[in-house]
Amino acid sequence: MSLLKQLFLAICLFLVVAFTGSFIAGVESSRAQLLSQLRSHAQDAATALGLSMTPHVDDPAMIELMVSSIFDSGYFASIRVVRIADERVIVERSNTTTAETVPSWFAHLVDLQPQGGDALIMRGWEQAARVEVLSHPQFALAKLWDSAIGSLLWLLLCGLLSAILGGWLLRTQLRPLDNMVQQAEAITRREFFTLPHLPRTPELKRVVLAMNQMVEKLKNLFAEEAARSEKLREEAYQDSLTGLANRRLFEVNLATRLAVHEQNAEGYLILLRVNDLGGLNQRLGGQRTDALIGAIGEQLKRLLDQPSRANWLASRSRGGEFSLLAPGLVSEDADRLALELSDGLESLRQTAASDCTPVAHLGIAAFRPGEEVNHVLSRADQALAQAQSNPSKAWERLDDFNALPSQGLNDWRNWIDEALNNSKLQLYFQPVVACADTRKVLHRKILARLLDPQGKAVAAGRFLPWIERLGWAARFDLAMLEHSLAHLAQHPHPVALSLSAATLREPDNQARMVTILKEHPQQAKLMTLEIDERNLPPPAELERLSQAVHDAGVNLGLQHFGGRFSLIGNLTHLGLAYLKIDGTYIRAIDQEGDKRLFIEAMFRATNSIDLPLMAEMVETAGELAVLNELGVHGAMGHLIGAPTPWQG
Repeated sequence: MSLLKQLFLAICLFLVVAFTGSFIAGVESSRAQLLSQLRSHAQDAATALGLSMTPHVDDPAMIELMVSSIFDSGYFASIRVVRIADERVIVERSNTTTAETVPSWFAHLVDLQPQGGDALIMRGWEQAARVEVLSHPQFALAKLWDSAIGSLLWLLLCGLLSAILGGWLLRTQLRPLDNMVQQAEAITRREFFTLPHLPRTPELKRVVLAMNQMVEKLKNLFAEEAARSEKLREEAYQDSLTGLANRRLFEVNLATRLAVHEQNAEGYLILLRVNDLGGLNQRLGGQRTDALIGAIGEQLKRLLDQPSRANWLASRSRGGEFSLLAPGLVSEDADRLALELSDGLESLRQTAASDCTPVAHLGIAAFRPGEEVNHVLSRADQALAQAQSNPSKAWERLDDFNALPSQGLNDWRNWIDEALNNSKLQLYFQPVVACADTRKVLHRKILARLLDPQGKAVAAGRFLPWIERLGWAARFDLAMLEHSLAHLAQHPHPVALSLSAATLREPDNQARMVTILKEHPQQAKLMTLEIDERNLPPPAELERLSQAVHDAGVNLGLQHFGGRFSLIGNLTHLGLAYLKIDGTYIRAIDQEGDKRLFIEAMFRATNSIDLPLMAEMVETAGELAVLNELGVHGAMGHLIGAPTPWQG
């Protein structure tokens, strides 16, 4: 039982005891007063009769008349005139009427007995007779009943008002306790917030201050570890001049994109090389040349601002060489992107003090999962060399394999639309296990397959770029959500489902998603929705989304984490279930010490708020062993298990 209920019941019990005692004492006092009044009334009546009958002591008829006249007033139970000499009754009148308005149980409980009085009738100096009068208690009993009812109603009204006011006062004074409970529960959900309003009660104020200090301490520890991890990431994977990724991160990302993986898509690699960098250094000096390189880096950053390009990577390899890795890019868009880049570079011609030669040339090469890294780089270098040998064109594109889809946009639109309308969607499941015990399945990641017109399952990496291009990402998410909930209704087990950037950006899509989840509460509690670190909405919107998802009974996770580690400070308000580290930082971690240091720093930061880490794309036993040693909670990848249809 809560403290509020205990205090409220204690107050109510105290009021009941106090009011009951007050009521009993009031009734008893009134009873004693009424008995005294009845006794006095009887004595006064007897005295008056005695004096009135003295002149008529020998006239029985007159005595009877006097007794009848006073008895008929109804205030007496009996009046008797007794001759003293022989105790013979001269006149006697009695009344057995009871008060009809008073319940018999009350009369029995109060026990208000008739009270008597007597007086002597004199004949000269001789005592001739005695008058005995008993007052009837019916009128006193009725008055006592009315008084008791009035007192009871008044006490009940006072008790009710006291209980209401006491309950309100208790709730008001103890509201800080509710806030502290919410704060403590939020800490267990890995949400850290302070209480802005301090209670006036000194004892509660000290407790709230202590809780706030604890939360601030945790947040500061988390922020310090996050800053240390971000510094390690910048030193290892970021170019100091442009702020872009360095060559090391580019090579790791390219190798990751070329790995045969469920969600890896075909795309293009763009190499950019500044012409005559040595001559520019001599003509412009080091500072202006650095400014030119920085301006090119800013143009590449602006290209990545669009949400649909969140999984692209721009990097500076060395000197004046840049690269842009664009998975999901098709040939038509690659040409438009090359033109956009060329126009941007033309605007830097004056900075480069070049009158006719392009500031830089572009080499564009297609790639697909399963290729060797050297083959893709050689193809891009060949395209760049052809562009540099052609003065009339600043870029060149090479597509020299037949693996790219031959369908056009209209073909993809018709096929995907038919597949979504006719529920030609198949769920695949990839296990996520504990690093310490790979037999323990934490949950299963849900992946999608669309069935083509021949009934063959097509991997997500093939059709997801086209879904993004068609603007159907939110539609696809909702279809996946409905299929997943239907699966959970038949096979309840913990699962995780990814959300696209379109669902995160549009409030209408979020509302529809939350509505669907609230309609399936039993299945929703088994689901964790994963958002991509590269597609995070602004902090305020992300916090609202997190609250809405939690209200629907669903957990929230963050996947592909690591590239924007500076955002980790915002995670203290979200109550995340876990973080999934991007496979870029997991690949060959048993052979590269800097990756190990980065994951170790990440673990220290997240462990300070008890946030589990999980690793994506674990491919070797050596990687899994290092992850377990570093304290990473879970892992997924082809080493653990490839995506398969549900097998029970």
